[in-house]
Amino acid sequence: MEIRKLGHASLLVKDVDRSRHFYGQVLGMQEVPHPSNMNVPDAWLRKESAEIHLIGEAEPGRAAQVQPGYRQEETCAKMDPISGVARHQFTDLNQLAVCFQLGTFTCGVQNWGFFEPHWWRNHLHVHSFFEICYAYTGRGTFRIQGQDYQVQAGEVFVAKPGERHEIISSQDDPLGIYYWSYTLFPSAKSSDEFVSIDTITKAFLTSQQAVSTRMPTMLQTLELLTEEVARKEPGYLQAIEGLVFKLILDTARAVIDVPLLSVPLDPPAKCPEEIVVQVMLRYLRDNYSRQLSIGDLAAQVNLSERHAGRLFQNVTGTSIKEYLTSLRIEKAIQLLLDGRTPIKEIALATGYPDVRYFTTLFRQRVGLPPASFRRNGGTRFLSDH
Repeated sequence: MEIRKLGHASLLVKDVDRSRHFYGQVLGMQEVPHPSNMNVPDAWLRKESAEIHLIGEAEPGRAAQVQPGYRQEETCAKMDPISGVARHQFTDLNQLAVCFQLGTFTCGVQNWGFFEPHWWRNHLHVHSFFEICYAYTGRGTFRIQGQDYQVQAGEVFVAKPGERHEIISSQDDPLGIYYWSYTLFPSAKSSDEFVSIDTITKAFLTSQQAVSTRMPTMLQTLELLTEEVARKEPGYLQAIEGLVFKLILDTARAVIDVPLLSVPLDPPAKCPEEIVVQVMLRYLRDNYSRQLSIGDLAAQVNLSERHAGRLFQNVTGTSIKEYLTSLRIEKAIQLLLDGRTPIKEIALATGYPDVRYFTTLFRQRVGLPPASFRRNGGTRFLSDH
C-alpha cells in the first residue's frame, strides 16, 4: 500500500483485490449471491482484477443466468473509439482513494463504476453520500423521492445523501451509465479565496434539480479519466487529481443556475455576533474528539453559558449540542467509509468513550449501526419498491 501526496489531494494506491461495495456488488475473484437479509438489486456482479461484468439477473441464493444474446467477453472488448482504452478500465480508479479540498469542503471519493447497456435495475435505496450517474447510451427511468424522470444518453442524474432512489434500464434501448460517489464535509473556515467555489458547492447542496443535460463535456472528462488510469503514464496521478476536481465541479454546475452565480460576490460583512460564533465553531471543530461542556465553549469567548448558547442558536439556527452531535456523526461516517479503524477507536476519536452509547446514537441518526453502515459501504436499501 502506498500513499502519494499531490498538491491539495492525497491518493492512496490500494490493493486491487480490496473489496468495496456498491448496490451489493461483489468485488474479488468469486461469485456469491446477494445477502439474504438485504433488499438489494437482483443482479450479480463479478470483478476480475479491475473488471466488472454484469452476469445477469438472479434470485438470492440461486446461480445467475446469462441473458440471451449477452456474451461476457463483449464487456471487456468495448473500447473508447478515440483513446482505444476499454471502458471497463474506468473502475481501475477504485485503486486510488482520492480526497481533496473543494473550497472550505473536504471531498472524499467513495466509488467508481459503470453498467453496460443490458437490462438492469437497482431497487429503491438510500446512501449516506452523493451518487452521480452519467448515461453514455440508451434510455431508462430515474426514480427519486417518489418522482420519475425519463433519462437518456447525455444526461447526468444526481442522488444526494438520504434521497430514496432507483434506476431502471429500458429493455428496448438499454441504459449504459458511468457512476461515481463522494462525500462533502465542511472542513475549513471561510476565506475570500474560496467564495466562488463555496457559492457553487452550497448551491449544489440545496439544488432541487435531479437531472441535467447541461454538461456536454462530461463524457470527455470520464473518458480522459479512464485513459489516464489505464495508461499510467508519467504524471497520471496529477492528471487524475485535476480531472476529478473538474468532474465534481461540473457535477455541481450541472444542477444549478450558473449564470446567476457567475457575478463576483463581495465577501459578506460580519457583525460582532457572527465573529464570536465563528470562534465557537472553530473551537468545536478543533476539539470535537474530546469531552466538551458548554462552559468550556463559553469560556473561549468570555460569555456566560446561557448567553453563549442563545447567541449560537440565533446565528446558526441550531443549538450547540445539536451542532456538536452532527459534527461528530459526520466525522464518524468519514472514518467508517475511509478506513478500517475499529469502531471502538472511532467512538473515542469522535468524543464518545462509551462505544455502546455511540452505537445507539449513530443508529438513531443514520438508520444503521456503525458495523452495518461500514459493511454496506454507506448504502441502505429500503423494503418498499
